[in-house]
Amino acid sequence: MKLAEKCAQIRLLLSDVDGVMTDGRIVFDNRGVESKQFHIRDGQGIRLWQQCGGQVGIVTGRSSQIVKLRAAELNIEILRQGIDDKPAVVKSICEQLAISPAEVCYIGDDLPDLAVYRHVGLSVAVADAAEENLQAADYTTSLSGGHGALREVVELLLKNTNRWEAAIRKYQG
Repeated sequence: MKLAEKCAQIRLLLSDVDGVMTDGRIVFDNRGVESKQFHIRDGQGIRLWQQCGGQVGIVTGRSSQIVKLRAAELNIEILRQGIDDKPAVVKSICEQLAISPAEVCYIGDDLPDLAVYRHVGLSVAVADAAEENLQAADYTTSLSGGHGALREVVELLLKNTNRWEAAIRKYQG
């Protein structure tokens, strides 16, 4: 199936966090407080996807209050943290939303994401993903994780379904 055909089926965009929505680095201060950096364009991309009727979810192996806050800020209701078996969680989310796995785009960067790739309609690796992910993915972003890669995927989806111009019309004045 061609990339454009895969894009046309997508209703749900699922993403890992560390290495996709962030650059993969985790910073702790001297009190043990964790911090992460998120790219503003990824957030705008999420909003554009939602405004076009798409759903967004997070499936991540780590648990973090920061991720919970970011998800709330972006109205991401599907948040699964501390996940060891990502394919099972993705299957459960699909059942909960009554959608087919073929309607899911999953963005990952490392080995824990590999198994998910076989169970979704469109698998994406960020530019700086592990070599195994790059080889297995349907699409590889030109941007690295934490540097607008998620926004790039949203643009890919919207442009391949002729929804990009309508999505950005209100910003064009």
